[in-house]
Amino acid sequence: MPTGARDIPHHKRNGSSSIDDTLHRTVSNSFDLVTNLSTSPTATFHASPPGVSGRPSASAKQLKPFHTTDVKVLLLENVNQTGQAILKQQGYQVEALKSSLPEDQLIAKIADVHVIGIRSKTHLSANVLKHAKNLIVIGCFCIGTNQVDLKYAAQNGICVFNSPFSNSRSVAELMIGEIIALARQFSDRSLELHRGVWNKVSAGCWEVRGKTLGIVGYGHVGSQLSVLAESMGMHVIYYDVNNLMGLGTARQVPTLDDLLKGSDFVTLHVPELPDTRNMISTPQLATMRNGAYLLNASRGSVVDIPALITAMKSGKIAGAALDVFPNEPGSNGDGFHNQLNDFTEELRTLKNIILTPHIGGSTEEAQSAIGVEVSTALVNYVNFGSTLQAVNMPEVSLRSLTLDEPNHLRVIYIHKNVPGVLRRVNDILSDHNVDKQMTDSRGDVAYLMADISDVNVSEIKSLYQSLEDLGSRIRTRVLY
Repeated sequence: MPTGARDIPHHKRNGSSSIDDTLHRTVSNSFDLVTNLSTSPTATFHASPPGVSGRPSASAKQLKPFHTTDVKVLLLENVNQTGQAILKQQGYQVEALKSSLPEDQLIAKIADVHVIGIRSKTHLSANVLKHAKNLIVIGCFCIGTNQVDLKYAAQNGICVFNSPFSNSRSVAELMIGEIIALARQFSDRSLELHRGVWNKVSAGCWEVRGKTLGIVGYGHVGSQLSVLAESMGMHVIYYDVNNLMGLGTARQVPTLDDLLKGSDFVTLHVPELPDTRNMISTPQLATMRNGAYLLNASRGSVVDIPALITAMKSGKIAGAALDVFPNEPGSNGDGFHNQLNDFTEELRTLKNIILTPHIGGSTEEAQSAIGVEVSTALVNYVNFGSTLQAVNMPEVSLRSLTLDEPNHLRVIYIHKNVPGVLRRVNDILSDHNVDKQMTDSRGDVAYLMADISDVNVSEIKSLYQSLEDLGSRIRTRVLY
């Protein structure tokens, strides 16, 4: 019986196009990172972020593709200078813009780029990505990736990286500051003084010591916040869909209602999922303690803001802090109004509410760390094919080729996860010695990386085209 791979149709070659048009390329002879990475006035950032493989050893062989042209990189939304510097040092053509782009402009810009870096405001939908014919990798210089169609990207051989750890401390510190500010009504008193009104009051103002903080989502941010809150004398309880060990004396509770009933302050640190949409709405607000406080630094869809407005006007909720909103402006300026969210004007009239423009991770330290983490992952993918820490591809990596392996070749083959593919690929590679090979799958997409020896430059073109002609092929890259 024929194997599944034998049944896969071959791609027909188009005689009017050249191999040069289909190859995905990279250029690099250096991998030096910048040494002074932080623009903080008091500290220099030196540490490598967690989970990043970092620079290869000095003896690593620098790889290049069979046909070499400049790698074009587009960075949007004011990506930190540290990240830009890492990419520019590779010799890439880097264009950096300070804002996001409307879809029509984004489609025009993305048409010929190989790498794109974004933050939270740029939406890379399937409609946008289908115009990006040369795109091989996306870097999200932030925690979230919900602004990218991850499934479409994977099915078209586009790898996606983000920075899930680097701004956790900054977000946790913002929460601590806002907890204290809400407890003392700082924002109201400050606005009054700006208007010339002296209003020295203590009614409704509290110390946070001895109060209970309820953390929804005990991940990187939630656990950091837990430690900071306990050091200030707060009691900490948390709710998470996973069973997690608490830090210090923090205690996990079995349900969200248990957390809401037992907390003076509730902070939200959850991803945007169908299950978390309007996670806090009228029933949950009614469950909270009278005079409790709500803080959201996760995603704008998690809180039903009209329901929150009603609860605050009734006095049920004593204060709130929102750093995220269902719809957010694409650039700085006078964009926060009812045309964006129809509740905005009413929200702005509430007392003891802190509204911030999605700045939870906007510190010099966090942005430097994110710049290093994501840019390094992008370079490792473009130059070496490593998918470690990718969010939409299997995590595959091989040790670096060394300088004493001059006739070695690295094959990267992204393919449909169907039976028989490995046998077909190995048939193509069988005329050479396969020194190292690793493959893994994730859903419908599989990723294969192999280092083969005794390859002449004259053979690369034929080997590449043979892989391209397999019906299972999503994307082929050959580095030598």
